[in-house]
Amino acid sequence: MPNKTAVFPGSFDPFTLGHFDIVIRSLKLFDEVIIAIGHNSQKKRYFPLETMLSKIESAFVKYPQVKIVTYDELTADLAKRLGAKVLLRGLRNTTDFEYENSISQVNRYLNDEIETMFLITSPKYAPISSTIIREVHKYGGDVKAFLPYEL
Repeated sequence: MPNKTAVFPGSFDPFTLGHFDIVIRSLKLFDEVIIAIGHNSQKKRYFPLETMLSKIESAFVKYPQVKIVTYDELTADLAKRLGAKVLLRGLRNTTDFEYENSISQVNRYLNDEIETMFLITSPKYAPISSTIIREVHKYGGDVKAFLPYEL
């Protein structure tokens, strides 16, 4: 049986319990999940990339089948370079679907061997977004309940 590897790409600024839940659930489907922290030219990071890499690694220390990488290239090219045939994405709502569907179509055009798999966010994590967590954190609010690690 071939090794089944999925890449879970995102800016993860920050990586939330919703993201963590998607990765844990996807381990039932894949032999290896690579969390790929990407550079998004449209966004300025709030949390430093090195900090997020370290925090995500700490959250998955008990999961050797989860790898974390950073990248600054097209996601479709990253998947090809890593030998992954699946991009994993989480969906909280229909707005996420509209956005993610467009991206998946472009990734498929760029790499016709790649498939995008969508997992629906668990209901208890659906309201959590990195954008909201950044705002709460920026103004001194407690975000511990939304993250799988300590900041």
